[in-house]
Amino acid sequence: MKISVLIPVYNEQNTITEVLEKIVALPVEKEIIVIDDGSTDGTAKILETLSAKENIHVITQKFNKGKGFAIKTGIKCVSGDYVIIQDADLELNPLDIIKMVEEVKNGAQVVYGSRFLEKRKMPLINLLANKFLTFLTNLLYRSNITDMETCYKLCATDILTGLNLKSERFEIEPEITCKILKKGYKIKEVSVSYNPRKAGKKIGWKDGFKAIFAILKYRFYE
Repeated sequence: MKISVLIPVYNEQNTITEVLEKIVALPVEKEIIVIDDGSTDGTAKILETLSAKENIHVITQKFNKGKGFAIKTGIKCVSGDYVIIQDADLELNPLDIIKMVEEVKNGAQVVYGSRFLEKRKMPLINLLANKFLTFLTNLLYRSNITDMETCYKLCATDILTGLNLKSERFEIEPEITCKILKKGYKIKEVSVSYNPRKAGKKIGWKDGFKAIFAILKYRFYE
């Protein structure tokens, strides 16, 4: 079973090296696809160096087009049986991917890494926003998940490619979840660690409203 790890990155020169080192060290068959979404700091140079040393496929976009666009670009290049998305900011620990892979080996088609199955520290505004978005998703899609907005979404490649993803920015997170649920797939959750970043967060309050709109839109439209 081969895992394709998609890593969209934008201006993460302080963390991208450690993220990639942890992913490379994972004891699973994998391919690593990094999509540099128009970084303007030292990220591109770091990726150039690392890709020469490790088996890392780097896709470079000249301009910042958004997380969704980067993910859709990466999906076109995957060859693995399953795909997982990894952010480049170290809020999540790549070692937790092992637990998710074990659930796949036990028969799960879709596995989410939840930050809320155990008590985690999170800024209050982020906590409330995540709780509300997850509640709204569960209400509209008759699901029972705890963390709709998690980055860690591991699913069979044919499921992901069949979602006809359209979002170009952070709305990609609710779009993936809503379309998976709408198609009737069950999401298995495992607890993952969480280390919220103190600065440089790229998602803002406007993205919260866009997420709400996406949850409502995909409930009734493709």
